[in-house]
Amino acid sequence: MPRKPEEWLEVASPPQKTRGVLKLFLGYAPGVGKTFSMLSEALRRRSRGEDVVIGVVETHGRQGIEELAQQLENVPRKKIEYKGTIFEEMDVDAILARHPGVVLVDELAHTNIPGSKHRKRYEDVQELLAANIDVLSTLNIQHIESIAPVVRSITGIVVRETVPDWVPLTASETVMVDLTPEALHARMKRGDVYSTDKVERSLKNFFRRGNLIALRELALRQVAEQVDRSLESYMEAQDIRKNWGVRERMAVCISSNPAGQYLVARGARMARRMDAELYVVHVDREFGPLHRESNPNALTANLRFAESLGAKVIRLKGKSVADTVAAFVRSKHITQVIFGRAPVRDWRKYLYLSAVHRFLRESPAVDVHIVTQEPED
Repeated sequence: MPRKPEEWLEVASPPQKTRGVLKLFLGYAPGVGKTFSMLSEALRRRSRGEDVVIGVVETHGRQGIEELAQQLENVPRKKIEYKGTIFEEMDVDAILARHPGVVLVDELAHTNIPGSKHRKRYEDVQELLAANIDVLSTLNIQHIESIAPVVRSITGIVVRETVPDWVPLTASETVMVDLTPEALHARMKRGDVYSTDKVERSLKNFFRRGNLIALRELALRQVAEQVDRSLESYMEAQDIRKNWGVRERMAVCISSNPAGQYLVARGARMARRMDAELYVVHVDREFGPLHRESNPNALTANLRFAESLGAKVIRLKGKSVADTVAAFVRSKHITQVIFGRAPVRDWRKYLYLSAVHRFLRESPAVDVHIVTQEPED
């Protein structure tokens, strides 16, 4: 029976969106331009006909921010009394009642005044997203929970307002708002970030050039990791088994042979030259106890040595070393693999060559390095 026109339309129409989309503007320090970029994006969306409002934008007295914010509808903030003082916080219920298509929520890590609907602003955002409202928000790298201790060790400053690591990971899109430390210093000296009486003190403390370089690298790595996850998700969804090799990733396969540390050191040097991510992989065989030549103490030493060189240590279990490593290479999009080979001439040589051939047959396209180790005692 032929379908009716409305049935064809139903089939052709994309599924209805049931949850809002979070777009995050990430920076490494105040003043790099996160709020400005967010407002510029909002104005572009409004020009395309989207219903955009401001939930909360912190201008900090910056004229450029104030001029952009004045061009958008602003949902009035909620006044809350706390210890005899009136504070203003984003009014989540008023935004839900207004139900725009897009809302701007600045400073995602902000802690709300006691008496607010939620304790943290990111919890406000989660409620807005659940109501199918898209959110544009901003965040500095030092406010991510797991990164805050690193920032303290670099800058000596305790970051008190943080968001759990899972919060930025929920963003469908993350924009790195970047600026060189030199350009940020110039912006500060012009008075574009802080009032002139605060500039010199800031440049000698948090905004020291070394601090900014380190914070910028942390932010770039955060975005790179999210891009990697997005690529992996896409390749998995599209069932792409070929290794695209967008970024070099190296895996060093080791055993309990004490010479494994030589393999790890060789891999670490190669990884540094290629700016590659380094994994050190050991496969525990799944048939009974470890065989008689294994050396648990040497294996532990090998893995500790790998960690000391910054490698990600991976312990896998499998019936076949070749098949298990091949599966790992495919799942992590490894581009370079290092195997060690002891210079033996007995039956173990043929067993080794058979395992390597099996790996090559089962793995995706990958560069394989065979490194000769010293013979065991």
